[in-house]
Formats: sequence, structure tokens, C-alpha cells
Amino acid sequence: MAALAELEAQRGGFNLENFRRNEMIQKALGPRASQLPSAYKTGTTIVGVKFAGGVVLGADTRATGGSEVMDKNCAKIHYIARNMYCCGAGTAADTERTTMMIASQLELLRLNTGSEPRVVTANTLLKRLLHRYQGHIGAALILGGVDVTGPHLYTIHPHGSAWELPYETMGSGSLAAMSVLETRFKEEMTEEEAVQLVTDAILAGVFNDLGSGSNVDITVIRNDRTVLKLRNHLKPNEVEAVRATYTRPVKLNIPQGTTLVIRESFKPHVVPGSDILQGGEETKMEIA
Repeated sequence: MAALAELEAQRGGFNLENFRRNEMIQKALGPRASQLPSAYKTGTTIVGVKFAGGVVLGADTRATGGSEVMDKNCAKIHYIARNMYCCGAGTAADTERTTMMIASQLELLRLNTGSEPRVVTANTLLKRLLHRYQGHIGAALILGGVDVTGPHLYTIHPHGSAWELPYETMGSGSLAAMSVLETRFKEEMTEEEAVQLVTDAILAGVFNDLGSGSNVDITVIRNDRTVLKLRNHLKPNEVEAVRATYTRPVKLNIPQGTTLVIRESFKPHVVPGSDILQGGEETKMEIA
């Protein structure tokens, strides 16, 4: 009867049995319970902008594990449906698996109804999934797409909160990207203006955030349902690009003979336990 009463008490709300379990584990471990594993610092810059003819999504391509760069060309713009895509920031595995699950559900919905899924449907599925796990799925998402009601752009946070705005940015480089968006965004932009704005916003994150870097990916979803994917749209960190924009200062190009040598000295190395000299005869040098 006690077990049945407990089951009855859990109906109609969240199941918090793991909370009680964690309390028991902490009491059992005692002082060792405070030695929790350290969290990884993730880094990304993702951006979305609405324009007159659709939506533009952008992302950098650096994947990090702590302070190490794990992948220099990671794809962070994920397929959701033929009329919508999603940028992911946070844990790479979580963003990929989350978007794959929702893409599968939307494809089944399209086959069952015979109609194009709406962007708000994907937004609802994503935020319900993330809210169910209370932020333990490390996925911060920007969802963009076009449906019968027009272009839409949503931000979904790891805890499940979401909103719709004409321009969005998330990730550790979002502060740098937002400075560009707040300064230059305007209503009814052309596609070329929107792509350039998203590119510059991603570049602001690439060059001002250590967790963001490498290249710029762009995806354009137009009102006529055509999609333009610009993988590695810009490669600002290639060696050739850096050499083209950066030249060594003249002050660092010190010509030979700038420092006058008056006398030099060299003492050869003596191998221990033998009379062998390495390095030749002893010489001396003095520099003015």
C-alpha cells in the first residue's frame, strides 16, 4: 500500500526521485561527495537574422574540449526539415542528437499529414524536450525556417525557455556578435545584406572569443523554400588569408650586422669520463 501511495503521489507532476537518490548518495559518501567532476567550458558563436525574403543562419566551426581545440571544422548548422534548420551551441553531441530526434519526429509528421511542418511545431518539440531534462541536455539552439505563415526565428535555451525575435545570437561569442547585430540590423534587409551582417557577427565572435574560431558557415532559407548552404563561406584563419592581411613590421626585420661583434668566445663540451672534446677548439667572442 505504501508503494501504491507513492506512485499515486507522483502522478500529474515532475518525477523528482533522482533528487532523493542524490541526497542518499551524498550522505553515504560523506566528505567525498563534495569532490564533483569539473564542468567543461564550451564555446560557440551562432547567429540568426530575418530578412525580407527569409532567414539567414550562421555559425563558427570550432569545437573545443575544455581548453583544447578538438575540431577546427565542425558543422554546427543542423538539418531539421526541408524548410527549417537549427544552429547549435553547447555540447556538440547533445546538439546533434537533439536535432536528429526532432528532425525524425517532424518527418513522421509530414508523412502522416501530407503537409509541410510549421516552424512553431519544431520550436514546441525542442523546448518541451529540453525542459523535460531541466538543462542537463547542453543544447542552446537558434531555430530558423519558413512555412505558410512566413519566416520565423526562435531561440531555445537549454532549460526550455524560448522566444521569437528578428535577430538572435547565442554561445560564448554572443556578446561580440550582438554588438554587430544591434548596430547594423534593420528591417526588410536584402539577402546580400543579411548574409554580410551574419558573416560579420560570426567574425566578431571568432576574433573576440577563445571558444569560437576557424571558419564561417552560412545557411539561407528563402520564402520560396529554396535553401542555400554555404559551407566554409569564409576562412579567415587560413595561412594564405592571414599572410594577405598581415605583414611583419619593418622594425622586426633586423638586418644582419646591426650588432657589431668585437670578440667572441666558445668553450667546447667535455664528455664526462673521457678526454673527448665536442665542438672543436675553444674560441672567444665579445659583443659591443
